[in-house]
Amino acid sequence: MQSATVFNVQKFSLDDGPGIRTVVFLKGCPLRCYWCSNPESQARAPQLEWDEKGCVGCGACLAACPGAPAAQTGGKRHVDVRAVDAGSPEAGAAVAGCPGRALSVAGRTRTTGDVLEECMQDEPFYQQSGGGVTLSGGEPLTWPDFCVELLGMLREAGVDTNVETTAHVAPADFDRVCALLDHAYIDMKHWDAAAHREGTGVTNELILANTRRAIERGVDVLVRTPVIPGFNDSVDDARRLAERLREVGATRVQLLPFHNFGESKYDRLGRDYRLHGLTNLHEEDLEEFRRAYLDAGIDAFF
Repeated sequence: MQSATVFNVQKFSLDDGPGIRTVVFLKGCPLRCYWCSNPESQARAPQLEWDEKGCVGCGACLAACPGAPAAQTGGKRHVDVRAVDAGSPEAGAAVAGCPGRALSVAGRTRTTGDVLEECMQDEPFYQQSGGGVTLSGGEPLTWPDFCVELLGMLREAGVDTNVETTAHVAPADFDRVCALLDHAYIDMKHWDAAAHREGTGVTNELILANTRRAIERGVDVLVRTPVIPGFNDSVDDARRLAERLREVGATRVQLLPFHNFGESKYDRLGRDYRLHGLTNLHEEDLEEFRRAYLDAGIDAFF
């Protein structure tokens, strides 16, 4: 039975595919998007997190974790979460020893059988709503064997399947997963390979190629694009990305206006947030942007 690091299982989701869905979030991603709203999803291994609001600055975590480097935030001394292995006994002692529950671990190892059992608790809701299970992340396909096994189990149980993916995955693994999918929500960040690398750490060629592969296999593909100020938010960006979508056979795109809801997560991980203070975008800010897709024959919606 396959295992992977899972950092959340969200039930009763209405935004991650048709109907009512359970979304399984796996840790690990080959991209490093500087606007990422789930930074805890990037590393494959579990991570220690610190919440300033819960911390009383008593130092109990440092006493429970001898030798661990200390950090100081807002006058509060605490374990430096960047320097402690979340799976170590010391980390466990620090978490247990915190009176304010300011320390926690993001992610734990789970098996396909364990996750399947939790997903199937809501089978009646899937049947009534036309919903199912969505694998997300991070990039869930960094765990291809886990995904293939779990998706196979779900398909055998008659459950609708979806994956939210960057599509920056080895084609052989991507094909294995696509064979078990009803839907695929594929992120596409930028039309230009160099700009894509600058914003995410990787180019877009593999993403475009895999998107074409999924469409040609008959998977129900929805492209989703986060619209990030100063990165891909010009009308010309919309026109050029619409061209790319048409080249690979995509017909629709969901536009995701930038938001900073994940900013506090960077603080919890002891990381800097590059877009601190940037104003959120709203649908009304992007009407001309959306119109560029429609003019190009791509169904664009929020």
